[in-house]
Formats: sequence, structure tokens, C-alpha cells
Amino acid sequence: MATDRDARLPSGRPVVRRDFPQQPGAAAADAYDRRRVRVHGARRRPAPRHRRGAPPMISVLYFSNTLARGGAEEHLLTLLRGLDRHRFRPALVCAPEVAEKIRRDVPRDVPLTALRLRKPYEIGAASALLSIMRARRPDIVHSHLFHSSLFASPIAALARVPLVVETPHLRESWRRGLKARYVVDRIAGRFVDQYIAVSDANRRYLVEEKGLARHKVVVIHNGCDLRRFNPHHRAPAGMRESLGFGASDPVLVVVGRLEPQKGHRVLFDALPAVRAQFPRVRLVCVGEGALRRELEQQVAASGLGDAVRFVGQQANVADWLALADVTVLPSFFEGLPLAAIESLAAGRPMVASAVDGTPEVVIDGATGLTVPPGDADGLARALGRLLGDRRLREKLALAGRAWVLERFNEDRQIQRTEALYHLALSRLGRLPRPDGVPATAWGPR
Repeated sequence: MATDRDARLPSGRPVVRRDFPQQPGAAAADAYDRRRVRVHGARRRPAPRHRRGAPPMISVLYFSNTLARGGAEEHLLTLLRGLDRHRFRPALVCAPEVAEKIRRDVPRDVPLTALRLRKPYEIGAASALLSIMRARRPDIVHSHLFHSSLFASPIAALARVPLVVETPHLRESWRRGLKARYVVDRIAGRFVDQYIAVSDANRRYLVEEKGLARHKVVVIHNGCDLRRFNPHHRAPAGMRESLGFGASDPVLVVVGRLEPQKGHRVLFDALPAVRAQFPRVRLVCVGEGALRRELEQQVAASGLGDAVRFVGQQANVADWLALADVTVLPSFFEGLPLAAIESLAAGRPMVASAVDGTPEVVIDGATGLTVPPGDADGLARALGRLLGDRRLREKLALAGRAWVLERFNEDRQIQRTEALYHLALSRLGRLPRPDGVPATAWGPR
């Protein structure tokens, strides 16, 4: 039976821990680009040895101190839900604010520890995390987002964790200046054995701008649940009426945090031109964030109050996508936007900014339409083009769904991550090489 309890670690910082009995899951390893995998670092605790006749159980400790619920957290939850429980034993350590937001979505068999971080890198929290790692003795520590890794990766090395993995997801826009960039990247990179880029653009950024070694970075695309997001899903009865929308009103939907990155201001600047062509067009903003009050004021000042609805963060995004004729993502930067993947999986054509990994999902003229970031006029034209051309919408919707089926499903994401874990630990010499891998693939590179 599940239990919640308070525990005190040597640092004196209270944490909330949740331990549950292990439950079996199901997944399978997949083929992987083994040339991208290297293991770095020395004098760490040996990885788990393979026992003849039984697959090794690999312990993975995930860490995240980010506060915003978004693609990075959904990516993490996908792994927590999907890892093969016959081969992997996941656990999660995160900030209390994160734990509160995602607790209900974390599988019941995953131990969850909320670690208090009053300051970004305080000594007490570091001591607490070190104690957790030494107690759990994970084979892998996998951090999500750069700030999380900057805190956890050196501690993992101190705890002699065999393999340290980071998924950065986004660019680190907080750093300025070549000197700061060089120092921070060199310090952080010393403790990370393997980076997972969520898009090809993300990998180029990590290699070309951050200066990471190519062999330390592999690409594993984000994926979504194709059963949950599908073209046959229908919006709940009465949803249109509850929003004050007419049965034939064209509806735009934007899913994303209300933060500067997501470009809502540009969308609101574009909306009057769209309304001039389609007077009954309506816009639904799904998401919460620091800019909500400011954006609501912009909408009111622009005379768009009757056309725009802010509905906050929603648990079932699929319901809101089902309401849409067209979706929109006017971001200024992204990793690989889950909002775009989910939209295409749901059979909804999208207009998106051509930034970072977004064009890998929304391919202009093939699976959607793209415009330059910050281009309100271009955004208005693209939205008008889709709203006015039903055949184009249907064509892009079919192609978009097929593209997501091929490249961005969550089963593929899970299988490739499992394969990476196994492959990297195998290079430490403590696991057998995966079946079907030629011996030549395992020589020094």
C-alpha cells in the first residue's frame, strides 16, 4: 500500500518520500545508432553485473528542479510510465513545486522524493541529494534541463554513479558572454557522460554552440501517446457552448505556457487581420503562466475580448485540440515542441514559427505551415490561408498524422532511451552487448 511520510536526511532538510511496491511493465529494446554512444569519466562505482540466465535490473534516478509544467515534464513522465519494469527500476527526485504538479501522473510504483531547494545550489540540498544517491545506489542519474543537470551531475559523480545522462531540451538563454559560457559549459560537461538531444536542431546547438563532443550527443525525439491524441477524438458535448462559440465558428487553439518564449503577443497582433477575413474566428489559449494578466490586458485593449478565451492549464489537452480547426505555435525558441507533435497526432493542421526543432515536425507545405518567428503579418496570412482552404487542411492533417506515426510516437522514444541506457552501461563492460549488435560495433572509437 502506498505511504507518504516525512524523512530527514543528514542535512536536516525535510523531504517528502513515497515508496511503492514494484509493478511489472512492458516495453522492448529497439535498434539504436551505437556510433553516437560513448561513456566518459573514471573511477565510478561499477555498473550492475549481468547474472547468467537473468536480465540485469538497472536503477535509474531522474532529477528535475524546474517549476514549469511543459514538454520537459511530459517527456519525463513518458519515461517514468513506459520503462520496462522487468529491466529498469525508476525513481524520481524533484523540487516540491514540481512534485505537487505531477504527483498524480507519476506511476504508483515509482518512488518520489521532493527535495527542498531554497536556493539554486545550496549546500544543504546538495548534501541531501548526495545522501539519496548513496542510499539508492542508482546505476544511472538522468537530469532534465540544464539547471537540473548543473546541480545533480557533479553530485552523481561524487556518489560514484556509473552513468550520468542529461536531456537539456532547450537553449540556456540566461547565459551571456563567451567567458561565462565557456566556464559553465566546461564545468558542467565534465560530469555528464551522455547527452540526449530532443531534435536534430537541438543536437547541432549542443555541438556547434556549446562545444560538446559529437560522440557524447545522441538524438531521441519526443513522442506522444497516439491512442490519446488521434483524429477520431471528439470534443466533449457542450464545450463550444460553454465558451460562447457558435456551431460554425472557426476555432484556433494555441497550447503553451503564457511566457515570452511562446509568442502569444505576436499571435494577438496577428489576430485582427485574421478577423478581418473571418469575422467569427475564435481563439482558445490553453496554458498558464506569468504573462496571463498582461496578455489579457493586451486582448482587451485590442478589442479582441469577444474572440479570445484563456482557459488555463488543462489536464486533457486532447479535448481542446478536438475543438480546433487550426492550431498555432508562434514560439521564439523551442527544443522539439510536444504541442506540435500532439496537434499533428490529433489530425489538426498547424501554423508554427520556424525555430529550432519545430520544422522537423511541422514541415512547411507538407505537414503544416511555418512562418518566421515574430512575424505577425506572415502568421496572419498563414492562418487565413488554412482557414480558407478546407482541402489544404485535410491534406496537411493526413500527412501530419502519418509523420508523427513514423517518427514521434512515445513507444519509439521509450525504446530508444532504454536501448541507450543499456548500450552506455554495456560500454562500461558490466552488461552484455544487446542482441544483434556486431562485435565490431563495440570496439574503441
